[in-house]
Amino acid sequence: MLTYDRLFIGGAWTEPSSPELLDIASPHDRSVIGRAAQARPADIDRAVAGARRAFEAGSWRLTAPAERIAALRRFNALREESAERIARLISLESGSAAWFTRAGQSGLTRQARAYLKAATEFGWEETLAPSDPASAVRSVVRREAIGVVAAVIPWNSPFSSATTKIIPALLAGNSVVLKVAPENSLSMGLLAGLLERVGLPEGVVSVVPADRETSEYLVTHEEVDKIAFTGSTRAGRRIASLAGERLKRVSLELGGKSAAIILPDADLPEVVAGLKVNSLLNNGESCIAQTRVLAPRSRYEEVVAALKEMMESLKVGAPDDPDTFIGPLIRPDQQERVRDYIRLGMAEGARLVTGGPHVPEGLEKGNYVTPTLFADVDNSLRIAREEIFGPVLVVIAYDDEDDAVRIANDSEYGLSGGVWSADEERALAVARRVRAGTVTVNGAPVGFDGPFGGFKASGIGREFGAVGLGAYTEYQTITV
Repeated sequence: MLTYDRLFIGGAWTEPSSPELLDIASPHDRSVIGRAAQARPADIDRAVAGARRAFEAGSWRLTAPAERIAALRRFNALREESAERIARLISLESGSAAWFTRAGQSGLTRQARAYLKAATEFGWEETLAPSDPASAVRSVVRREAIGVVAAVIPWNSPFSSATTKIIPALLAGNSVVLKVAPENSLSMGLLAGLLERVGLPEGVVSVVPADRETSEYLVTHEEVDKIAFTGSTRAGRRIASLAGERLKRVSLELGGKSAAIILPDADLPEVVAGLKVNSLLNNGESCIAQTRVLAPRSRYEEVVAALKEMMESLKVGAPDDPDTFIGPLIRPDQQERVRDYIRLGMAEGARLVTGGPHVPEGLEKGNYVTPTLFADVDNSLRIAREEIFGPVLVVIAYDDEDDAVRIANDSEYGLSGGVWSADEERALAVARRVRAGTVTVNGAPVGFDGPFGGFKASGIGREFGAVGLGAYTEYQTITV
């Protein structure tokens, strides 16, 4: 059994303010798989104080960008060496299927390389030519670190959420307190161990698991300069309010209810193979999952039948089984929440095509949900408007392209989406009309060089690449 009885604060493993350890339960059978210390406000005070001291002293902030890039390159190499262990641990504690956690390791590499490339090419200091040739004044524009960053991440895809924030924040010269979900105490303990091996200056980085109340204590801490949050829209609204009261910089990557638009000329087997991943990745516990499938009326029943066949072919089972596609959800309350949405869809009058609220046979000890497909869904139904965060898809009929775009955009969210067509230019034309931060064409994977984030209630700000790096800097202009 893996145990972390200390907290990683300021680059060192220290005694927690409370000796009580949290039992970490397996989503597969709810047995205890590990124990870990949890941060309390006193621990947050120590982490933030160390981060502030390091920032003001300049032990990291004032190093050359090339030195910071070299350190984060070392971190990425250590993470790559530990890829298999990371994947196994996330599957064990989160219930994510092994195919997903292993595939995610290459994504972490591409994400890190995009940030490192951006940092190498970044305009850390530039001199602007005067707009008036007769002017003797020139402007020196610098990009400086913001200060102490509170990075708060959710329990799904913990490594990806963590590195999305700590890599650019550290590349920019900030100090970071990473607050992780209690459910991820084990994998995030491993992350802390990798950061320890990098050898960053004292105080620069902390990794602390903590509950919601302690998280709020962190984001309202007077010595925190920026909040970087990934999580639910409800929590994001709360954090934005708290940040606004204190004029803290804030970036929010929030929820989604993404639409996949299937145009009439799309190759259906290709579409279904793509949606198997894009709609059901990580057991459906993904903010970018394309869970609203928009099908043309002329092919509606054909699309429903193909999705039904695909979903009924998925193996649901232990996350470490290489044949499993859908593993258990993170906690019993999340399992029950998703089952309640399935019951709601049936009560709302949607047609249950496959699945249902029953737990798959033989898996009653875990947090399992049967993959469920609804048809005859109107976009006004709650199952079409609210983020379910589980393996539940709805199929909505549309009349023409204008109708498809209207339905796709008729949502409070705007994080992601997809368009499928045999005609790439036609798909691009439709994608440009979708009000979402990231839209994929024919199942293309999300890139890491371009900015990622949401419109509307899906967030504020962008991550990845040069834009994501810039989000952790302040502009300073010196006129000479």
